[in-house]
Amino acid sequence: METRWHILSPPEEIVEAIRRELGCHPAMAAILANRRMQSPRQARRFLSPGSRDLRSPFSMQDIAPAVDRICAAIGGREKMLIFGDYDVDGVTAATLLLEFLEYCGADVGYYIPHRLHEGYGLQPNHIGSLALRDRIDLIITVDCGSTSHAAVAEARGRGIDVVVTDHHQCTPPLPEATAVVNPNRPDCPSGLEHLAGVGVVFYLLIALRKQLRDQGFWRTKPEPNLKSFCDLVALGTIADMVPLTDENRFLCRVGVDVINSGQRSGLTALVEACGLKGDSADSDDIAFRLAPRLNAAGRMAHADLAVDLLRSRDPDSAVRLARILDRLNAQRQAAEREILEQIEGRLASRPDLLRASAIVLMDPEWHEGILGIVASRLVDRYVRPVVLLAARGDTAKGSARSIPGIHLHRMLTLCREHLTRFGGHALAAGLTLHQSRFETFRGAFETAVSRSLTDAAPARTVTIDYELDFGIICDRLIDELELLKPFGTANPEPLFLSRDVRVLSSRVVGHYHRKLRLAQASRPQDPFEAICFNVDPEGLLPRKISRMAFRLHWNRWNGRQTAQMVVVEM
Repeated sequence: METRWHILSPPEEIVEAIRRELGCHPAMAAILANRRMQSPRQARRFLSPGSRDLRSPFSMQDIAPAVDRICAAIGGREKMLIFGDYDVDGVTAATLLLEFLEYCGADVGYYIPHRLHEGYGLQPNHIGSLALRDRIDLIITVDCGSTSHAAVAEARGRGIDVVVTDHHQCTPPLPEATAVVNPNRPDCPSGLEHLAGVGVVFYLLIALRKQLRDQGFWRTKPEPNLKSFCDLVALGTIADMVPLTDENRFLCRVGVDVINSGQRSGLTALVEACGLKGDSADSDDIAFRLAPRLNAAGRMAHADLAVDLLRSRDPDSAVRLARILDRLNAQRQAAEREILEQIEGRLASRPDLLRASAIVLMDPEWHEGILGIVASRLVDRYVRPVVLLAARGDTAKGSARSIPGIHLHRMLTLCREHLTRFGGHALAAGLTLHQSRFETFRGAFETAVSRSLTDAAPARTVTIDYELDFGIICDRLIDELELLKPFGTANPEPLFLSRDVRVLSSRVVGHYHRKLRLAQASRPQDPFEAICFNVDPEGLLPRKISRMAFRLHWNRWNGRQTAQMVVVEM
């Protein structure tokens, strides 16, 4: 597949203004302009986000009735049930709300459905088999509920109130709940649509804590410090791949610090199970090490294991649970590789499938719980939307992933006549359909995607922030780059371009990585250490590289700090 190199060129006057006012490296000024900073003031706020930047939770639609109903339930000792989703966002949101309400002395429990046996979201059967059985007065959904019309109606008919907290795309009519707190509902004026489900719950708690304060609730006990809950917010937000801008950026920065403080035994044990040092986790570690292990609980067993780990206060129990999640993640990786190999074989034998604008496949043997991960791998490889479905009986259920510019939820909405249910975001979604509708759905989905594509053919794009000669790389620049963290969706780690690079030495480490010493032809006396991850150890490496895309950061090892390039493309 073709690879396009796109070098960003922000307005020179903005770059110069940022460089002059902040006194930063020219490359740093360009990166900030690339992140849509229009002025030095915006750039400063981006680099030093604070609680002052948090918008009021009371700007969210339905926040007032939600808080009123929960406060009444706390004061009246009513039985509350938190109903969550089985991914990291849902698990952290459920844990966050549960711990806050328990601190308030509320009569509260939680329930997360089994991914394979029950599926996503609050459903009518949960009202009879769960809420009525346990004499629940109030259900609070987290990271789900915006499309649970039938379940909410069933609850109302049984005298059970429902407060929905969610962040998924939704269209009117909304469920007739006591409140639907979702910044992505069309009539919500808050501007907080970038929040993850756990972020919505955090905002709910800001409002709830204030209302309890106004009622004099905290006279008998200290107000909870919400900062201590930001570790959960960072986990769910980074794992759910929502934009790491605005409020998310501040909350995740604080949350990473809380994770590294070691105050939560379960997370400390999980960090150690990943082979990380206890105080050095960053957003990449959350996205690629911690989150997959937490997600493995819901994918391969039950998400309750992840909640148990996050809530564990006993170090020995935490270590035991972390090891279980580590084993489940290894099982998940093996199953993922098997499915990916099957799909690659199918695509090799059916090249016509790659002529379509999207990849849509179904198989009765696939493990439904890991199809989203496999779909993401295929999107990265083939640069087009992917839908993968596991067939069981008359029903097919699965996951979809997309590329920037193809809004997945809108594509599925255009195909809704072929679907039993669906929900999600611009880049990720889940769906269910009758097997008999598979071919008609595939045709409709491919047509919807092809009409939305603007390019003649899909292509990988390497987006470069700045062309950087080796001679202007310095400690100051790398220090400034660290101020851009946490990296993630809408705030990727900067990518640089250098030309005419010479490979001075090369050796394979860790079986699939390659350590390099590189220098530019014009400055052979100034070599840099570099590494390429996940390479073919038998592959030939050229001695001369005409252009190279790389990231730049500190490599900290055994108390030493050295500059290191991470080569992404050459």
